[in-house]
Amino acid sequence: MEMGKEIRRLREDRGITQEALAEILNVTAQSVSKWERGASMPDVQMLPQIAVYFGVTIDQLFSIAPDQQMERIENRIYSHGLLAAAEMRQLEQQLAAYAEQPKLAGKANTLLAKLYSHQAEQYRILAVECGKEAVEKTGGDSDAISELANAWGSYISDWNVRNHHALIKWFSDYCSRNPDNRAALMWLLDNLIDDRRLAEARRWLEKLVRIDHTFRVPMYRYLIAQAAGEKEEAAACLIELESMEDQEWCWAVTLGDIYTLQQDYDKAIAWYRKGQELQPSPKYTDSATSIAHIYEILGNAPKAIEAYQEQLRLLREEWGIVRGEALDEVERAIRSLQ
Repeated sequence: MEMGKEIRRLREDRGITQEALAEILNVTAQSVSKWERGASMPDVQMLPQIAVYFGVTIDQLFSIAPDQQMERIENRIYSHGLLAAAEMRQLEQQLAAYAEQPKLAGKANTLLAKLYSHQAEQYRILAVECGKEAVEKTGGDSDAISELANAWGSYISDWNVRNHHALIKWFSDYCSRNPDNRAALMWLLDNLIDDRRLAEARRWLEKLVRIDHTFRVPMYRYLIAQAAGEKEEAAACLIELESMEDQEWCWAVTLGDIYTLQQDYDKAIAWYRKGQELQPSPKYTDSATSIAHIYEILGNAPKAIEAYQEQLRLLREEWGIVRGEALDEVERAIRSLQ
């Protein structure tokens, strides 16, 4: 058994005998010998004690490969709400150890970012609920309202808070060094447009034109023209965008987003549905979620519930998710509408 081999390796690395380990764990030396020979395994209740003594995780006792370990951690992040402090520390330490290994550093740091973002999002949800209660219990105190708005990601009018200059600076430097990275260029363009730094956005778009031949180029031309108030140019770009064929599914979802912002909700819903139809399996839930939000804005609770139920179906049938925070969040939205 792999666990027995791992216990033996850890014991020998520690430089102790089977008898010494047996005494520490309050078992017989024969038991330790059987574990190491693969004749038996430790009782499951002993695994935490063994892991603590050797300074490893329980997964490491099973000699799970790092790639499998990190896949397990990623699944844990996506399927769980707020992680308990002890588990958070364990996952953080495990990923930090992987991050020190050059071959694993990229994936490990990506997962650390996901882990921290996940916890931040879960705390934000708690902050929203506390903020609601604070506003009600203080009779609408301005400080309580401010905290609720901040927790909920409210629009902030102050430019010094709202602008993305630090992010733009970092991505500008990165894209200068990595001009063929389409994803980074797109994040840079999104934030330049949001900050209305449109002359810079046009210059960076020309760099995207050299490496991208999809719907994304007319999409960004539309967004820049729209932000600049160039209505005729924006309309021409939108016509070009709609007429494109043989595009990946997110082309249709992008058009759904554009028409949602124009409050042309019928067109938006049609494009979102087309986007879901075009997707290969496993299909994402973005389209169903967007449709649910539109119907909530329109005050049509039955249609919103239908869209949320479609989201549940996709999670269960396309992704095999039968429990966890992903389902719980949607079910909470349905209950609030009911």
